[in-house]
Amino acid sequence: MAGGMETSKAFEQLQHELAQQVLGQEGLVNRLVIALLADGHLLVEGAPGLAKTRAIKALSRHLPGDFHRVQFTPDLLPGDLTGTDIYRPETSAFEFQPGPIFHNLVLADEINRAPAKVQSALLEAMAERQVSVGQRSYPLPQPFLVMATQNPIEQEGTYPLPEAQLDRFLLHVEVSWPDAATEKRILQLVRREAAGEPVAQAQRISLEQLQAARAEMRSLHLAGAVEEYIVQLVQATRHAAAYDAELAGWIEWGASPRASIALESTARAHAWLAGHDFVSPEDVQTLAPDVLRHRVLPSFAAQADGISANDIINRLLERVPVG
Repeated sequence: MAGGMETSKAFEQLQHELAQQVLGQEGLVNRLVIALLADGHLLVEGAPGLAKTRAIKALSRHLPGDFHRVQFTPDLLPGDLTGTDIYRPETSAFEFQPGPIFHNLVLADEINRAPAKVQSALLEAMAERQVSVGQRSYPLPQPFLVMATQNPIEQEGTYPLPEAQLDRFLLHVEVSWPDAATEKRILQLVRREAAGEPVAQAQRISLEQLQAARAEMRSLHLAGAVEEYIVQLVQATRHAAAYDAELAGWIEWGASPRASIALESTARAHAWLAGHDFVSPEDVQTLAPDVLRHRVLPSFAAQADGISANDIINRLLERVPVG
């Protein structure tokens, strides 16, 4: 129990320190830590300058391993990401040269700028936790977390991710503008960093602590009623007519079973980070928008009426009963 308390405090301190470095984006910080605990990847959508890169770079300073940023562009090739075999004349043999995907934390910046082959190579590596080149497969390091970003503006010349590939992301997080008070704190922080003020020693999370945290998270009590609530929420995306006729007309395609798995694991992580020893319906409701946002496809009629995936999820949460 003492070990559990120490692990919990380490992650509580991690969240606190990240929030001090990434001002005004507490939600993004929380979802990054949840993705780390649930061993998944996240897609972050927001305008430029909202500390998306800063957030994952800050997280890398607290974890074992390293960080790498990949700028996705239309001329990027799959091998530029995964690596390739290089011929060595001195040995008359091919040698594998790992690509930037072989890092613990990878930022795939503006993923929708790269063509489908590159997107597929990234998503395959995310799902399989390995890269296959020629006749050989190479395992990716542990821990391994990808944070992909996309810009909601400037959609010209982009390659939108297909819905089936979006499903590979554990969470789809939306980030918004900071308020005036937070923006003033950001100015002050940037001035201090530019002046070279010393930075406090980062709270380091070891691989053993991460594995212990994941084990504790998986051991949290999940009542049968909460499990049923998770299943019914996801089922409602496919059979919405049972709850609301208008809602059924808004949904073109519902969420896959991956949504149920993601909703349970992220709700567990949310409850564990809050210091609870059981998963509540509130944990499920808190994570439902980020888990379902990219897995529910609004119909053409809904889009024409200005109904977004967020509107659909809010209606689902209103209509599906708890317990």
